[in-house]
Amino acid sequence: MKNIQLIISYDGTDYAGYQRQPEQRTVQGTLEETLKRLTGEEIHIHGSGRTDAGVHAWGQVCHFETASPIPGEKYTYILRKMLPRDLIVRSSQEVSMDFHSRKSAHWKTYRYSIDTNRVPNVFARRFQTHDPRSLDPILMQEAANYLVGTHVFTSLCSTKTVAPDHQRTIYRCMIHEDQGIVSIEVSGSGFLYNMVRIIAGTLVEVGRGERDPHSIPALLSACDRRLAGPTYPPEGLALIEVGYEPLEV
Repeated sequence: MKNIQLIISYDGTDYAGYQRQPEQRTVQGTLEETLKRLTGEEIHIHGSGRTDAGVHAWGQVCHFETASPIPGEKYTYILRKMLPRDLIVRSSQEVSMDFHSRKSAHWKTYRYSIDTNRVPNVFARRFQTHDPRSLDPILMQEAANYLVGTHVFTSLCSTKTVAPDHQRTIYRCMIHEDQGIVSIEVSGSGFLYNMVRIIAGTLVEVGRGERDPHSIPALLSACDRRLAGPTYPPEGLALIEVGYEPLEV
């Protein structure tokens, strides 16, 4: 048996999320069905994490075991020809049998992009949330700095979160602004359900002057989802990178 690692990118707009679901178009399901046609095997893909419906990925990592003689690096080119245009394999390689795309990961980086221009960019509408209200990135960065470190993120995750432990470590959270596009880039040990989208909604309130940036420590301590900002829409969110060595900050 071989263990094959894939790094994939996808436009999540027309997918019902990463994880396979009955009678739904999903990233995992599309990959597994394509690999079955290629290898003749029942393949189970393991991803580094699950992205929700409408959420994108630039650097999602996944792996699968196979008895196929196809060299690991060849999957890149073969699958590019077989997969739909909104899902591509950026690279592939054979890895050790003890590699696991989720369990071996040290950190992940997500980016949330907000278009604050009055007229939205029609060509970027799938990948940015349009909200034409001015934001102060300096205030947002002040608030974001309080998220760095190890905290219980109950206030900043969905009440539907099933994970029993809400403690996570954020290594960095950076705010960037360029020509009206405000991006929130956050790297951490792991993320709870809707956590990045709720962080985005909360930091936007800070950027509009509706929330004091120095209120974030009290928000975290409260462990009350009702006190945080809204869950921002999925289209602005993308999984950028997954790291398998400790992150240098």
